[in-house]
Amino acid sequence: MGCSRLISSLDSKFTLFLLLVIITLILKTVVTGQSFDSLGNETDHTALLAIKSRLVDRPNGVLRSWNNSIHHCDWEGVTCGRNNNRVIALELYSRGLAGTVSPFIGNLTFLRDIKLYNNSLSGEIHPEFGRLFGLQKLDLENNTFVGKIPANLTRCINLRYFSVAGNKLEGELPKEFGTLSRLEVLYIQHNTLSGPVFDVITNLTSLKFLSASSNSFTGTIPSSIGRLRNLTKLYAALNNLSGIIPSSLFNLTSLREIVLANNLLQGPLPADASLTFPRLTELNIAQNNFSGEIPLAIWNLTSLEYISVEENQFTGQVPRDFGRHQNLDSLLLYRNYFAGDINVITTLVNCSKLTRLDLRYNNFTGTLPETVANLSTTLVWLALGYSPIKGVMPAGITNLINLKDLEISTTLVAGSIPQDISKLQKLEWVNLGFNRLTGNIPDSFGNISRLSGLYLDNNRLEGSIPPNLGYSQNLLYLYLSNNELNGTLGKELFGGSAKFLELGLSHNQLHGSIPVEIRQQKNLQLFYASENKLSGVIPEGLGNCLDLQYLDLHGNNLHGDIPETFSALGGLQAIDLSRNNLSGLLPPYFSKFPLLYLNFSDNDFEGAVPTTGVFTNVSAVSLAGNTGLCGGVPELHLPKCIQQNQRKKKTRISGTIIILSAFGGVLIMATGLYCLYMTCRGKYRKSVSSGSVKKEASSNVSYNMLLKATDNFSAENLLGAGHFGSVFKGILNGNTVAVKVLNLQQHGASKSFMAECRALRNIRHRNLVGIITACSSMDFQQNDFKALVYEFMPNGNLDTWLHETDNLSLIQRVDIAIDVAHALNYLHHECEIPIVHCDLKPSNILLDSDMVSRVGDFGLAKFLAEPQLLDQSSTVGIRGTVGYVAPEYGLGSEASTEGDLYSYGILLLELMTGKRPTDATFKENISLHMYVEAALPDNVLQIVDSTLADEEIVEEVEDHKAIQEAHQRKLECIVSVVNIGLACSNHLPQRRMKITDAITRLRAVKENLVNVRQKRK
Repeated sequence: MGCSRLISSLDSKFTLFLLLVIITLILKTVVTGQSFDSLGNETDHTALLAIKSRLVDRPNGVLRSWNNSIHHCDWEGVTCGRNNNRVIALELYSRGLAGTVSPFIGNLTFLRDIKLYNNSLSGEIHPEFGRLFGLQKLDLENNTFVGKIPANLTRCINLRYFSVAGNKLEGELPKEFGTLSRLEVLYIQHNTLSGPVFDVITNLTSLKFLSASSNSFTGTIPSSIGRLRNLTKLYAALNNLSGIIPSSLFNLTSLREIVLANNLLQGPLPADASLTFPRLTELNIAQNNFSGEIPLAIWNLTSLEYISVEENQFTGQVPRDFGRHQNLDSLLLYRNYFAGDINVITTLVNCSKLTRLDLRYNNFTGTLPETVANLSTTLVWLALGYSPIKGVMPAGITNLINLKDLEISTTLVAGSIPQDISKLQKLEWVNLGFNRLTGNIPDSFGNISRLSGLYLDNNRLEGSIPPNLGYSQNLLYLYLSNNELNGTLGKELFGGSAKFLELGLSHNQLHGSIPVEIRQQKNLQLFYASENKLSGVIPEGLGNCLDLQYLDLHGNNLHGDIPETFSALGGLQAIDLSRNNLSGLLPPYFSKFPLLYLNFSDNDFEGAVPTTGVFTNVSAVSLAGNTGLCGGVPELHLPKCIQQNQRKKKTRISGTIIILSAFGGVLIMATGLYCLYMTCRGKYRKSVSSGSVKKEASSNVSYNMLLKATDNFSAENLLGAGHFGSVFKGILNGNTVAVKVLNLQQHGASKSFMAECRALRNIRHRNLVGIITACSSMDFQQNDFKALVYEFMPNGNLDTWLHETDNLSLIQRVDIAIDVAHALNYLHHECEIPIVHCDLKPSNILLDSDMVSRVGDFGLAKFLAEPQLLDQSSTVGIRGTVGYVAPEYGLGSEASTEGDLYSYGILLLELMTGKRPTDATFKENISLHMYVEAALPDNVLQIVDSTLADEEIVEEVEDHKAIQEAHQRKLECIVSVVNIGLACSNHLPQRRMKITDAITRLRAVKENLVNVRQKRK
């Protein structure tokens, strides 16, 4: 009994002891924060160390704290739960990290938030992310992840925010994504994803924000999109979506922003939609194929702030009740078929926040209303041109004090320019050309300090040129041609603070001499003052304008010799001094200049004509009407020069000739008349015979028609020249055209003509220069003459914009890159027989009036066909241009689409750096490709064009943080374009980026830029 009680007593005490131990452990847990889940903690710690091992950090970066503390909950970017110390958030965004993400991230099973955006992480997105069942936010935006989006991410059933924007992902969006019933935000823009995206999207019934722009998505927008009752923002621009927009889209009352620009959507907008968008602020459906009238219900959405329907085929009239749109910021109707009275502008007077109005290229008629002056003073951009509107220039337009860009061009608007135009102190660009403006040019233009371009050409302006224009220190482009200006060229115009790049004064009534102060215009590249009444000598100071490339003084009363100082103008490309009274010897140094055109006809020049340089190209040289000239190449048909010994012999026998002429004058005269008759008769027969054998290949145009169209191929009409000929501006049948005259003395020119005809015969594309007709005929000296007539591109070529004007913005350069890429994609993949251009370079990329790029010059183009089908006469061999030619061509490889890709890559690098591949900077086997590659990623701003480095892409924003973010985005965009250029110009053809991939990524860059700019609102 005693033993039993003792044992029972001991058991009770042991039990009590165990209870005390357990209570102590629990209390210790509460006090110290330790958990029974220590194994889970160890798992998280190990996973984080594995993640760190795959990452590359910058010096003193975020991972330094992971070395200084033992407990992972103290590490920077790591957040743990309060009760269990398990990792619930990993936030390493914008930390400059590189490397890959370890699959061990799948072991952090308590994770709710992952933020790794704005780094340089690469590799694939691991399927292990699918093990994070509690994950609510996954943000991998702006990295370089590749591969496909893993389907098992849909195991993260609590996912609400998913962003992989700005990466290099491909393939389709997994169909399983439609099961993520809680997903609210889906950002997948700026990748190369494909497939019918909306078939998946329409199942995400909780979705609020969708951004799928800048991919290669196809298919239509199904009516089932009406399920997305919570959708607020829909971005799907820059894809290949097709079909019509279903009515159900316009029944989503929650929508605020619709951006579907740059797709293949078509048809009319649904007229039967309820259009109950009480909060819709942005409608951007530009650059599609929409047609018909815009439903009145859309016009009536008073919440709209941004309307862009540019470059479609919309018709109908713009309603007259826009005054109710109190928050309207931008109305962009450019390039459609809208009609009606331009007086519709009056309805915008009450839009107090309006900043951009573009009505160009429509069918508006009527009279420009005075109420333009009553538009909002917030207006920055006003463009009304290219419609047959009339009326007078509203005097009150000077009330729009924030205007930067004013374009009322190519209309019937008359009247005078307001004298107080200087009230618009923020003006940077004014284009009032091709109107019917009269009166004087206001002096006050010279008081606008920011003005860089002033185009008043082709009007009826009179009076003298305001002297103070010469003191407008930022004025680079001044065009006053084709007016009725008189007076003299004042010394103030050239001697002030203005440093002109281009100065057009032709076809006026200016008189007097050219001031000697012109020597101060050392940046002058183009000077046109033809068809005036200028007199005196050409000033020697003009030779100080060392950048001068185009000089046209024809049709004046200038006399004297060509100044010796012209020998310093080594960059001169075209010069026209015809129809003056100039004299003296023809300077021999012109034969050493890179001249593409020279016209000295109808003067009194004498002496020998050089036989080298431009003087060998008879289609580019005109010397007629100078009776004292001799020699030159035979094709110029000049008399032979008399040598010194011949002159002595001529003197000795002159007396004999006089005597003979006295006795036999009548006989000689009769003989001469007979010979003249026989010669003319022979020429007539030869002409008839020749005409019966050689007929013009084209019945549309003749040599004489083209001669008249180009004003005798005058220098003022010279646009440029290439290896096989010169290009002139002309007016043919009332239309402005570009005429390419082949230099048939150049070997291969005839084959180039045939190649270009064949290449352009059956191709049509928005980004290719269109050919109108061809001429294969004979000139008046019975020489063969071949020419091609193209659409005229008023903005010249890319080479000029890059290396002479140097004022292309980043977004303009990206647009050019996209346009050229589309042209190559068409040539390589969409033509019946693929075409290789073989000479892609900036000078062969032309820009139309809207700065849309057009690839031209197919003189070296080659068709990729089977050998037995290839017309060998259509090729002239693979030559191309040094610096742009693919390296494999030098080893004898055949023409290929990969060769064009290499040229395109070099073109992109030139776009970003402003340096030609033949720049003197590249020595000792250093190429443009190597030069750019060495600067990435940290020194990219040191090698890009200074214009881009200094460009402000967000204006009127005072928030310092916002400005910093904008500049960071700008840098990212530049780096992206540079990387595309490097990928396309890879030394190995098989490793070059596909042109379709380049298009997708460039579109992503553009949208990024557009979004940054729009954030300023």
